[in-house]
Amino acid sequence: MAGLISPAARDSLEGWLAHLAAIDGVAANTLEAYRRDVAGFLAFIATHFGQQTGLAPLRGLKPADMRAWMAHERGRGVQARSLARQVSAVKTYFRWLSERDGFDPTAVLATRSPKFQKKLPRPLARDAAKAVIATIETQSLTDWVAARDVAVVTLLYGCGLRISEALSLRGADAPMPRVLRIRGKGDKERVVPVLDAACAAVDRYTALAPFDLEDSAPLFRGVRGGALSPRLIAKAMENARHQLGLPATATPHAMRHSFATHLLEAGGDLRAIQELLGHASLSTTQAYTAVDTAQLMEVYARAHPRGSG
Repeated sequence: MAGLISPAARDSLEGWLAHLAAIDGVAANTLEAYRRDVAGFLAFIATHFGQQTGLAPLRGLKPADMRAWMAHERGRGVQARSLARQVSAVKTYFRWLSERDGFDPTAVLATRSPKFQKKLPRPLARDAAKAVIATIETQSLTDWVAARDVAVVTLLYGCGLRISEALSLRGADAPMPRVLRIRGKGDKERVVPVLDAACAAVDRYTALAPFDLEDSAPLFRGVRGGALSPRLIAKAMENARHQLGLPATATPHAMRHSFATHLLEAGGDLRAIQELLGHASLSTTQAYTAVDTAQLMEVYARAHPRGSG
């Protein structure tokens, strides 16, 4: 793919990604997804126009060119949800490029994304979430590995952390403080209370870990001492859900969904939960939870009772 993209187009892509990282504080995982999506588009355009041209074809794209790209992607088996993400990435890139180079990006920005049915997250029931943690504890024959996996999953469920946030903790974060300062998406900082269960799980892991957990090094390690891969936690969750007969939606991220839902079910304030999760939008938090409208209204009524008069 990279060989199809002209040096000028490649430089513009890297310039845009650098801008997103420096100015907007976009997370590394998001930047990599943007790079992959836009590079694929640029490679198609180079082939579509029959040669390795510079930026000239990008400045003169027509709606028919965009339709041809989308048809090509669908022909490759790209689903509507993934194509919508790609279209969004391309539009974001073109807004930046058109402002920098001074051309009209209307043909690209007017492209309609394919419609798809949004899948709402599926949190686990309380008993299921607890059963997952208990099951993970029994999976490894190595005590410290079992303790490690339990500690990570407990942080996801007990503190609402993203897997990337849990794995970004350093040796200096143990023993766990009563509150954690977490840098999430967009480099935004939030304060998260740490439950006793999470503190205890991390303490057990650090007591058993066979490595010197230096302050500046990753807290959670793989068996060879390097930073723990999120794939290993995903695998632990997969094994646990198979043992428990849970659906495929029982992933590490589902534990974070469960944290939000169970707080809301207990009468937690939606705005406060939004802050704990690090969501930019309240609507995202609402979609994130599996609490129906009637229950939301009950929570709201408890938080905002009407006066008797």
